[in-house]
Parts: sequence; structure tokens; C-alpha cells
Amino acid sequence: MNEAPRAGVPSPCTNVCRIDAATGWCAGCLRTIDEIAAWSSLDDAAKRAVWARLQLRRAQAAAPPAHAR
Repeated sequence: MNEAPRAGVPSPCTNVCRIDAATGWCAGCLRTIDEIAAWSSLDDAAKRAVWARLQLRRAQAAAPPAHAR
């Protein structure tokens, strides 16, 4: 019985490739340059770990600045 190949963990790339100097994160996907460069060689577990970090970064990016709290 042949199974169709499963799709791996999708890339978070949004085709907005610009590294923010203050955070070191891509403005589109919030990955670091090292995470972007390594993506194609990461296994699915490592890719899921990147996705988990991206969720935390989104929350950080959405939070008001500390001086505004």
C-alpha cells in the first residue's frame, strides 16, 4: 500500500523579507536570519520549535512598550 507523501511543516515565510535592526527578526515572518538560513535543513521537530518561538515573538511585538504600561 503506497501512502501519499506527507507535507512537512510549512515555512512561515510571507515574502516580506526585511530584517528589523532593533529585533533581528524578519518583518514578515519574525524569524531570525539564522532560522531563515537553516530552515531547509531542519527536521520537523525543529521547525515546530521555530513556529513556537514565532508565537512568542508575535505576542511580544503586539505588546505595548514597557514605558507605555
